[in-house]
Amino acid sequence: MIDLRFLRDNPDAVRASQRVRGEDPTLVDALLEADASRRAAVATADSLRAEQKALGKKVGKASPDERPVLLAQGKELSAKVKEAEAAENEAAAALDVAHRAISNVVQEGAPAGGEDDFVLLETVGTPTEFDFTPRDHVDLGEALGLFDMERGAKVSGARFYFLTGYGALLQLGLLQLAAQRATANGFTMMIPPVLVRPEIMAGTGFLGQHSAEVYHLDDDDLYLVGTSEVPLAGYHSGEILDLSAGPKRYAGWSSCFRREAGSYGKDTRGIIRVHQFDKVEMFVYCRPEDAAAEHERLLAWEKEMLAAIEVPYRVIDVAGGDLGSSAARKFDCEAWVPTQQTYRELTSTSNCTTFQARRLSVRYRDENGKPQIAATLNGTLATTRWIVALLENHQQADGSVRVPAALVPFVGREVLELPR
Repeated sequence: MIDLRFLRDNPDAVRASQRVRGEDPTLVDALLEADASRRAAVATADSLRAEQKALGKKVGKASPDERPVLLAQGKELSAKVKEAEAAENEAAAALDVAHRAISNVVQEGAPAGGEDDFVLLETVGTPTEFDFTPRDHVDLGEALGLFDMERGAKVSGARFYFLTGYGALLQLGLLQLAAQRATANGFTMMIPPVLVRPEIMAGTGFLGQHSAEVYHLDDDDLYLVGTSEVPLAGYHSGEILDLSAGPKRYAGWSSCFRREAGSYGKDTRGIIRVHQFDKVEMFVYCRPEDAAAEHERLLAWEKEMLAAIEVPYRVIDVAGGDLGSSAARKFDCEAWVPTQQTYRELTSTSNCTTFQARRLSVRYRDENGKPQIAATLNGTLATTRWIVALLENHQQADGSVRVPAALVPFVGREVLELPR
């Protein structure tokens, strides 16, 4: 949730953010009204409670003759207090609904517009060219025995797959390399639960505009996570952190689940858009004033991983209309996919400022010992989709695929060859 004090002082900035996102700016006025109504309801209830307390003291000191009148006043005042408290609770509930309807305030400098309105920040390497007709990742993977799409569909349905043989080792190698890099950079490795309570899923902002993407287990009232960002965000919920020594950095290794609602007909071939995949995700808690610099660090660590798998890529500044509700700014790294002649997202890193931590009540103590809302950030360090870019960019004329040097120790081979 956004900071209500910021909203009161800067309503035009929040309206502008809503417009950058392509969302309704009148929601800002609804939130201002709900905030004012709640504050008025609290003031009324506080005043009546104070009056009731003062009357109680009078009753204790009253003479027998005065007491009946005062008790009658007390009964009438008690009814008014009960009514005022009901109005206070109702106003608080209305404020919560209005508050959760507003997405995070987009960071200054982020581009406006939708998915195609990103700003290109950097291009690393040149698109891979071949002196033969390249094969796509599905043809390569199936010929090399790396994955089995047909049996994945037989067992689980569309958009499921088996990683087999060296395909499984490739994924494990990618994730293990990411884990090693994360640990070397001061992250604490975590293997989190992949089922979370509704308040944790809602706290990270995934039950708003992304709710159709999430799998829900009705009988247990638990959600399957689409990223370990969710359990890691909930890890310190309701706590006051010690950030005196700097940010707290975690890296979560988990399976992830997405319904891919609304993606009918998109990327139906292969393992680009699937219902289940594995990922190592960076997650950071820090002071709000440190968040922008930490965001740049997360991007730098992502770029180091992409350099390790030796693929051409570009970095984009994602437009406001393509941001998730929690993100104030997001940078994506997109790798070149030769058979599609385009760049496809491999990593994403978001600065969520205090939006998630406010919902989840994650705080730290400032220099004066006063609790303040922390900031949170996240970023992908490796995931199953990387296999697509790896296979296509490192394929050779005979149908084999070269394994990047950084992954050879994990995969056990320098070249993945066709069965003889």
